[in-house]
Amino acid sequence: MMVTPDASAGSVFFFDIDNCLYPASTGIFDEMGRRIHAYFQKLDLPDEEASALHKRYYTEYGLAVRGLMKHHDVDPLAYDKEVDQSIPLQNYLKPDPELRKMLQSIRGVRKWAFTNAFKVHANRVLSLLQVDDQFEGLTYCNYRLPDFTSKPDPAYYHQAMKDAGVTDHRRCYLVDDAAKNIDAAKKLGWTTVHVTENPEAEPKHGDFQIRNVKELPTVLPELWPEGVN
Repeated sequence: MMVTPDASAGSVFFFDIDNCLYPASTGIFDEMGRRIHAYFQKLDLPDEEASALHKRYYTEYGLAVRGLMKHHDVDPLAYDKEVDQSIPLQNYLKPDPELRKMLQSIRGVRKWAFTNAFKVHANRVLSLLQVDDQFEGLTYCNYRLPDFTSKPDPAYYHQAMKDAGVTDHRRCYLVDDAAKNIDAAKKLGWTTVHVTENPEAEPKHGDFQIRNVKELPTVLPELWPEGVN
């Protein structure tokens, strides 16, 4: 992370990474799902049970790996190497100059990446999109800690605020594709933007709904007073 902090900015804009900075249509989520499922099957679980546990752990713990750690004594670092780090991201992602311009044009806030992934995957994605120098910092799931947290656990949002050096929830923004993550941030008083395939769908999540992260200036124009250039 190499961006120069905006000394005048007391607010922080937290950006989710996966399926947010790039569209879900890239296929990375599906590829990751297949690799997670294969990992569950390595535990000698029948196909149907593996699918059910994968869904259950994701729902209960925010991340499948947290359930695997709790109930199957899985080493999260070994899991990460076999799942996230094994995905050939270079086959799915390329530099995104439009995203870069949007991030460069934002005013009045500091930019912080905020992910449920381990730092290796997060940094790979940011680098391939060529926006890694646009963020002042990164809050990631630290698989080296036995009790690490993840979105939507409120403790993880507080950790992100601490990492970014902001104490007022009203000065926090979040853009994320996961409704439950948006709901948790909104309950804390953050300004929230939900990236969703159907912004008109009910019930709505967050303060604003957009189809693509590059639409942020249309719902928060005050942060792009000069437009995107």
